[in-house]
Amino acid sequence: MIDIQVTGLSIEFEVGRKILDGLSFQVDQGERVGLLGRNGAGKTTLFKLLTGELHPDEGEARTAPGKGVGLISQIPVYPPEYTVEDVLNTAFDQLRAMEREMAQLAEKMGEGDKATMARYDALMAAYERQGGYQTEIDLNKVCNGLDIPPAMRAQLFSDLSGGEKTRVNLARLILRETEILLLDEPTNHLDLHATEWLEEYLSHYKGTVLAISHDRWFLDRVVQRCVEIHDGKAEFYSGNYSFYVEEKERRYQERLKQYEKEQAKIEQLQEAADKMRLWAFLGNDKLYKRAINMERRMERLQTTDRPTKERKLTMGFGEREFRGDEVLTVKDLSMGFEGRTLFEDVNLEVIGGERIALLGDNGTGKSTFVKLLLGEVLPTGGKIRFGPTVKVGYLPQQVTFDHPERNLVDTLLWDLNCTPQEARDRLAAFNFRGEDVFKLVADLSGGERSRLKLCELMSQKINLLILDEPTNHLDVDSRDWIEEAVEAYEGNLLFVSHDRYFINRFAGRVWMLENRKITDFKGTYEEFLDFQERQKVYAKAGTVPAPAKEEPKKDKPKRPGGTKELEKQVAAAERAVARAEEKQYELTQRAEEVSDNYLELQKDYEEQRALEEEIAHLYTQWETLAAELEEARG
Repeated sequence: MIDIQVTGLSIEFEVGRKILDGLSFQVDQGERVGLLGRNGAGKTTLFKLLTGELHPDEGEARTAPGKGVGLISQIPVYPPEYTVEDVLNTAFDQLRAMEREMAQLAEKMGEGDKATMARYDALMAAYERQGGYQTEIDLNKVCNGLDIPPAMRAQLFSDLSGGEKTRVNLARLILRETEILLLDEPTNHLDLHATEWLEEYLSHYKGTVLAISHDRWFLDRVVQRCVEIHDGKAEFYSGNYSFYVEEKERRYQERLKQYEKEQAKIEQLQEAADKMRLWAFLGNDKLYKRAINMERRMERLQTTDRPTKERKLTMGFGEREFRGDEVLTVKDLSMGFEGRTLFEDVNLEVIGGERIALLGDNGTGKSTFVKLLLGEVLPTGGKIRFGPTVKVGYLPQQVTFDHPERNLVDTLLWDLNCTPQEARDRLAAFNFRGEDVFKLVADLSGGERSRLKLCELMSQKINLLILDEPTNHLDVDSRDWIEEAVEAYEGNLLFVSHDRYFINRFAGRVWMLENRKITDFKGTYEEFLDFQERQKVYAKAGTVPAPAKEEPKKDKPKRPGGTKELEKQVAAAERAVARAEEKQYELTQRAEEVSDNYLELQKDYEEQRALEEEIAHLYTQWETLAAELEEARG
């Protein structure tokens, strides 16, 4: 049986620009299908056509008659007095109607009417069959899974954030046991725990699912095949997201091979035709006709367009060199507000080259921890210290610009102090081309703003990159661009993300924030998941795993003179570093002045190399003394 039927679907919002152009596909009962395509390809438009919110110019989009359809992105309007609990209970409207009718029938049953008793028995059987006696159990189960606590259930639905409303609506649709689910980015407002719960639910769901998602891990776990909307039409892939990636590359290579074969044949025929035209010009008229026939043959061969591929990111981060191993030290850090403690007694150390994922459920304090690192808020206790050569770059979750009234080119000209050509080259590397570079920043989508911010970050010499949900608003292609940039970046990386594909690719260390503590796990994301599973087994069995043996810490000998002597030594080390760097600058300037004198230039280069080694030694000395001073101060 077909649950979703799309036939010859076309719609345009601007004259001459069709969003969908003859789109056709079907989804059978019980199938779980992923709907892919770049932002703006028409995926959400298709959902609006399926629900009747929009009407097509041509073709048809329909769902199986008589089946309930649930759209996650579409949040119904409820009376202003409705609490979250009231909204959730609308999932049981049919059962509540049955309860009211059974109550009315129960009052009449004393009269001994057989028809009344028969109706009551039939209603009771249907009520039980539809799970009427376990609505409260189902409600609590779904709320626990999607992180809808009792306090939230008592709130007015109108007071919730957009993300919270989406979660509640998802819970309502699950409780309704909707037969066809249209999921539009269902994991966008879910933390890892809730996302995993949804995946588990969908694995047992007997209805039909059509899902728009840029969450590649989710697609791999949930969907059985993929439909990609490209140039308004459908391309089909009979597997999950990983299969789609491999198959798409195979098809591209196949089309490219066919195109190159045709071009080689055309080139061969063109050479032969040119020779015959030349001979015909010299007096052989018969060869002229043959040349004409060859050219006609060439026209018939030109059937395959050159296959195109999304451009890869061509720009990398301009990294600042580390001196020493110290990147970040967090000591006895605590944070709370309004009587609530987010985390306490956090102790962490980061050395050069580490890539760390900061994970945790929504509301545990991940964003607050990042704000502490950036100095935007002050801790309630403890200290944060960066290494002396650390330069931080930050990509926030919600990207804003000081001057949204400027276009993209002007934004780069002002923010980066570059030339117009440099600005356009940088924008092109991030797929801002042609007239797009004259768009106002205010008119950009969330994903486009993230790309523009990254474009600026890559121009700066940073060695600690902090990312807050870097892939949250981006389509799959844009995520690929960012991941390529991060892959090439060799500095330290700290990121908050719910994108498990991204986490698995980049995390070499995991900080899990839960229960007011940060669990520090040194290993990949997959290793961390295995660790969590082992912990669950131990907890269920009532056993405690043996702690890893730690090397005993060696007490450092006390320095004579207390902190005052140390402070003097630190200050002296700082002055030595400053003098050496000033001398280095002078040598650089002198090298420019004697650039035409090879002997003098060679002498300068030798002095610079020696000075670089001295500066590295001085920095190491300074870091050691600074750490000892910090420890002495407690």
